[in-house]
Parts: sequence; C-alpha cells; structure tokens
Amino acid sequence: MADQHQGKPRKLRTSVKGPLMFSAFWAVVAFFAVVIFASGGSARAPRFDLAFTGAGIAFIVTLVIAAMLSMSHKDNAEHLGKGSGVNLSSAKNTSHGFGGTKAPGSPEQQDPDGGTEGSAGR
Repeated sequence: MADQHQGKPRKLRTSVKGPLMFSAFWAVVAFFAVVIFASGGSARAPRFDLAFTGAGIAFIVTLVIAAMLSMSHKDNAEHLGKGSGVNLSSAKNTSHGFGGTKAPGSPEQQDPDGGTEGSAGR
C-alpha cells in the first residue's frame, strides 16, 4: 500500500492484474488438460464438469500462491549493493581457496612422510 501514488498506475507486481493473469493462464491450461485426459479417449463424451472443477482449483491455488509470494517480497537495502563486502577484489587474494597458487614467500607445507609438497623424490 505504501507504493501507491495518486494518479499513477501501479507496478505489475503490486497490482491485481498480474496474479490474476497468471492464475487465469494456469486455469485454462488445467481446463484443457482435464478435458483431454479425463474423457478417456475420443469415443466418450468430454468431461466438462471435471474440467471446470480442475480449472477452478488451479485458479484458486495459483492465485493464493502468487498473492503470498508478492506479499513476501522485500527489496534489498541500498547499502547492500555498494560493494562493502569483506572480499572486495578476488585478484588480491589468489592464495585462498582450493587449488589456489601460493603467495610469494609462503613456506611450503610438509607431507606426513617428511618431504615437501610437490617434491619429485617419490
């Protein structure tokens, strides 16, 4: 409700039209799917009663899910996109992580059998 401005149309996310169109689309898909599969073949009459029931259920379920998702949406705070994280540049930190290169001047790690890592004496 805070996004409303006098005389301006609402965004698709905050308006009612978006979830209604989404739900109507899936209701039509459910209607045709039930008409095709519930009749049991072309020799029998189509089951429109089941198709309307399936379309109504699909419409209500998708409308409730879309409404819950739109209500739970929250924009990120402005300071989160400014690059204030811990690792601002990965180019400086090439010695971290799996398979990373050793930093210049760092001591080599010892193997359990006494040799240095990467020694050719094996």
